[in-house]
Amino acid sequence: MSKWPRVRRVLVVLGVVTSVLVVAVGATALWLWHDVEVSTAGGTVFRDEMAVPPLAASRVDRDGTRVFDLRMRQGTTEFRPGRPTPTWGFNGAHLGPTLRAARGEKVRVEVSNTLPEASSVHWHGMRLPAEMDGGPHQTVRAGGRWSPHWTVEQPAATLWYHPHLHGSTEKHVQRGLAGMFLLDDEESGRLPLPKRYGVDDLPVIVQDVRFDGDRFDHAHRRFQGVGFLGNRVMVNGTLDPYREVADERVRLRLLNASTARTYDFGFPDDRAFDQIATDGGLLERPVEQRRIRLSPGERAEIVVRMVPGERTVLRSFPLRDGYAGALERRFGGGHDSFDILQLRAARTLRPSPALPDRLTAPELPDAADSVKERHFDLALTGINDKPMDMDRIDEVVTRGTTETWTVRNDNGMPHNFHVHDVQFRVLDVDGRTPPPALRGRKDTVLIPSGSRMRLVLRFDGTADEDTPYMFHCHLLSHEDRGMMGQFVVVEPGGTARAPEAGDHGGH
Repeated sequence: MSKWPRVRRVLVVLGVVTSVLVVAVGATALWLWHDVEVSTAGGTVFRDEMAVPPLAASRVDRDGTRVFDLRMRQGTTEFRPGRPTPTWGFNGAHLGPTLRAARGEKVRVEVSNTLPEASSVHWHGMRLPAEMDGGPHQTVRAGGRWSPHWTVEQPAATLWYHPHLHGSTEKHVQRGLAGMFLLDDEESGRLPLPKRYGVDDLPVIVQDVRFDGDRFDHAHRRFQGVGFLGNRVMVNGTLDPYREVADERVRLRLLNASTARTYDFGFPDDRAFDQIATDGGLLERPVEQRRIRLSPGERAEIVVRMVPGERTVLRSFPLRDGYAGALERRFGGGHDSFDILQLRAARTLRPSPALPDRLTAPELPDAADSVKERHFDLALTGINDKPMDMDRIDEVVTRGTTETWTVRNDNGMPHNFHVHDVQFRVLDVDGRTPPPALRGRKDTVLIPSGSRMRLVLRFDGTADEDTPYMFHCHLLSHEDRGMMGQFVVVEPGGTARAPEAGDHGGH
């Protein structure tokens, strides 16, 4: 028998097997492509009234220091009736109270850790000495205590606090360790803005979650290089929340406390609202918006005008262009949409004063004062191709100087960039004037794939040649994997001293 029929049969079999494999791979890819999209928009039944974190109790010492107590602890929380979920929190089972202080006040926070492992508390957006910053060099061991103290030397703003333990930040935030820290000042106090906390001035801490039975599911799904993406969203620890309001204008302090997801906030009827603040405080004047995009760690304050008896929904819409390439956009949550919070207006609303035409003169650094330029390339392998090393100082900055930092993302996926201690000015985005939402004081900014931003920073804080601050991507799994660097601020002519190996300031 000729060998050619056998060869033909083998080739036919191989062709069939190859075709089957191609079809199977194609079907799997198609299934993954369609299965990854998540949407709760338009289908949410708002069952539970949104919780409002309590204002933290405080006491004032003889020297005028305002003292807060924060205890990290384990607990359980019923996000769904009859189904307790193991959680972590500050002074409670999940999340933490809202700390509040005024410009010029001395504050001290007595932190105790009753968790079974070390953690830390970083004061995100706060200007303060490096040794009080709560970064990975200021861990609080299990059973330990820490008493950071500083003077509030910045304008009124919506800040927040959360762990910053190197390698475990994502896990600790997901379990519930987060809370707001509000700053007040005399200038903002005189403005006719909604300012009754929990009434017409609402904290809105937005986090995405996924459940595995009664427990949180923290697993990263296939091809989701951005990190953890949940299939549900909660506000202040409340699933499917609504809030009854009785005022004509309502101020929402939006905080993206998710670990990886970027939100594009707006309303289904495309109504306009006024943005009045960015991360570090009030804008020069209100800016009319219909969408506002916040990446992890970013904050914005908006004022929404309500109509008597109406119900409207704060929604996160699919992300528009300028987030990532097609594949990363799809698998990085860019096509997802969520109903975030329903606002229910009373039949009769208390009148609210009109917003002023001018809010404040933001305290922003001047690019003309810049004396040095630095460049930062973002990638999963690290920043400037260097993964985080606790024993290496990456940059040395001179106190009292202004610098220009160019941050570039050619990594194919979205990243963002957070700098400790300072509020910076966004000078330009890909060479163009930044949009109004980026013209205020910022400490965290989204750097979409293929984008470049120039930031202007002034370092007027405390010099410390021994203790570093951080700059990093605030997509927390990226941070945990090493997308972080360290800088120290020194006096003119000073030099930095690298931390001794293994000496990372634990308490």
